[in-house]
Amino acid sequence: MNGARLVSVAGTPLDNGGGVSRRVCLAALSAPAVWLAAPSLAHAGGQLEEPLMDSVRTALSSAIANQAPPEPHFFTTEARIHYVRWLAAMSDRLRRRKPEWEVRRDFLQTAWYESKRAGLDVSLVLGLIQVESAFRKYAVSSVGARGYMQVMPFWTRVIGDGDAGKLFQMQTNLRFGCVILRHYIDRERGDLFMALGRYNGSRGRSPYPDAVFRAQRNWLFAEGSQLPAA
Repeated sequence: MNGARLVSVAGTPLDNGGGVSRRVCLAALSAPAVWLAAPSLAHAGGQLEEPLMDSVRTALSSAIANQAPPEPHFFTTEARIHYVRWLAAMSDRLRRRKPEWEVRRDFLQTAWYESKRAGLDVSLVLGLIQVESAFRKYAVSSVGARGYMQVMPFWTRVIGDGDAGKLFQMQTNLRFGCVILRHYIDRERGDLFMALGRYNGSRGRSPYPDAVFRAQRNWLFAEGSQLPAA
């Protein structure tokens, strides 16, 4: 995590009371902008509802419970500088899709925060968002998946408060999406190909995972790297 830690506004580490750590979860698991009034159709698939053990349900519920705004803190100056450079590079690549700086900054900071919180590579999460919704906050798929990460509404009933409307809120959507993807990766014992297929409801088939891996290349970051806008 490049020397960073994730904390709530109150300063509580998320793996120490502000949420649930990845370790706890693992132990329990063994296009253009649109408006809410006229959501744009997304063409991705959707997760399939399946029975969850009580321990899994509890772990996932805890993982999405803390809704404190993302506030990255860093142990070293080097880590902070790395993050600032990453933010600048990703902002340039995202400019065409999100022209306003404040909107890009808030989105990227939240994506970074939620990815790190769930133990995910942020480039993978951004690649998934590109494929799932083309970075459209109010995208809705033909099967009803919602928002940036195309989360199926049943998840709010299974591990949340049942309010599917919250899936159009940026941090809530990214929190659910990252927690669900982490869950699928753990279920597939680290196999990203199978986990991505499960996320999309197309487990074992290649088009969706291959599309995410291709999109992920747009969001890889190394010091001094330059890629065209996605």
